[in-house]
Amino acid sequence: MSNMKIISIDDNENNLFLIEAFCQEMQIDVKSFNNPLDALLYVLSNPIDMIIIDYMMPELNGLDFIKEFRKSNTTIPIIMITAANEEKIHTLAFEAGANDFLTKPVNSTFFKARVNNLLTLYKNTLLLKDEAKLLEDEVSKATEKLRNREYETLNILGKTAEFKDPETASHVSRVAHYSRMLAREYGLSQKEQDLIYHASPFHDLGKVGIEDKILLKPARLNELEFSRMKKHAYMGYEILKDSNSEYLQAGAVIALTHHEKFNGCGYPNSLKGEEIHIFGRIVAIVDVFDALTSHRPYKEAWSFQDAVDFLVKEKSEHFDPKIVDLFIENINEVQNIYDSFQEQ
Repeated sequence: MSNMKIISIDDNENNLFLIEAFCQEMQIDVKSFNNPLDALLYVLSNPIDMIIIDYMMPELNGLDFIKEFRKSNTTIPIIMITAANEEKIHTLAFEAGANDFLTKPVNSTFFKARVNNLLTLYKNTLLLKDEAKLLEDEVSKATEKLRNREYETLNILGKTAEFKDPETASHVSRVAHYSRMLAREYGLSQKEQDLIYHASPFHDLGKVGIEDKILLKPARLNELEFSRMKKHAYMGYEILKDSNSEYLQAGAVIALTHHEKFNGCGYPNSLKGEEIHIFGRIVAIVDVFDALTSHRPYKEAWSFQDAVDFLVKEKSEHFDPKIVDLFIENINEVQNIYDSFQEQ
């Protein structure tokens, strides 16, 4: 108990000296106040472990003191000292937040027992809180490690398609950043922004199942080849859909829906308007924009402005018009992302 601090409040100096003597025998630090208002100001702004207060005092009695103190602190133990016949005061004090009572004249044995019991209980409560906080911190650290490992796994898996697809890591990075920006501007939650950022790189994962002669063809695909190419949307969905990871589940949705068109003429399910998941509607725009502004074996890169003009032209046809508008409204941020992730 030597490191614990008691505040003793009584307008009678003799009573204060008596409490100080008892505390000295227990090797407990005590600070005495004969003015309850001064004491209240002190306990509201300094660390303490217990309050011992007399009931009958001028200016502010013990009951009102407890009520005021409990407005800001409900845990520090309080012992009230009263006359032997003040049982009604005991009830009111309990209701106000007192933990125990001592009657005048204060008995040394009773004082030491009650102070020791309350301080021990309070100290154990503090230890439990510290242990709980420590456990919370450890859980938080472990969760952060797991999250970082998952992000690492997502990053590695996201690179899989790059080994077959002529698209580059820069394309994947730009799509991720464009997608998160649009999700933010659309009003999606921070969690949803995080999901689409980490899941959008899987939009073309299904291309691992497409033959090289089609995927790497240095010319436009014929009708049969394009029909085969379109299957990558469903392949990507099949690869990801049964995962327990919410990021991979989001990736499955994106893989399946990012080639749907707002007018219902897309693939693989001819979904229309808001039937298409918001993640798919966002990635549809950024994937096409980035594909247009990137060099491919079968075409030269379009200019930045030509690609923007194409998005505007396809509003309400290929693309969700609201998301196109958000893209245009944030064109400076789009330009920054475009400039930051150029092909190496």
